[in-house]
Amino acid sequence: MVKWSKTELTIINDIFSHLDYDDIGPKALSRCLIVYPWTQRHFSGFGNLYNAEAIIGNANVAAHGIKVLHGLDRGLKNMDNIVDAYAELSTLHSEKLHVDPDNFKLLSDCITIVLAAKLGKAFTAETQAAFQKFMAVVVSALGKQYH
Repeated sequence: MVKWSKTELTIINDIFSHLDYDDIGPKALSRCLIVYPWTQRHFSGFGNLYNAEAIIGNANVAAHGIKVLHGLDRGLKNMDNIVDAYAELSTLHSEKLHVDPDNFKLLSDCITIVLAAKLGKAFTAETQAAFQKFMAVVVSALGKQYH
């Protein structure tokens, strides 16, 4: 079980209370698909992903980015038991979708980068530490089925 300080919980809840899912989600997933092109193999049904412009303008990528970001709400609502909260998604991604678990970390990093760009100076070192701790726990939970 992860121990969360009151400060960490406050920071994480504050981030999500102001999060623009429709902006951050598509940008983060697009960034992941552009920067790490091998991750595109999981999105073959999304249509044209041939270049950065196509990825950024792809409605399926945008919709899935929003869905992924809303998936973090599951962790937010279950801070005391994030592993169990993601057990079903871990199984889905490992057994049915066969997603490389390293991709969760790559997407997590992209979410953090896009969030940092959006928050600017408000994305302090303390904010980053709390957010990345949260993301690391979610990534670990999603990868649990692989262990």
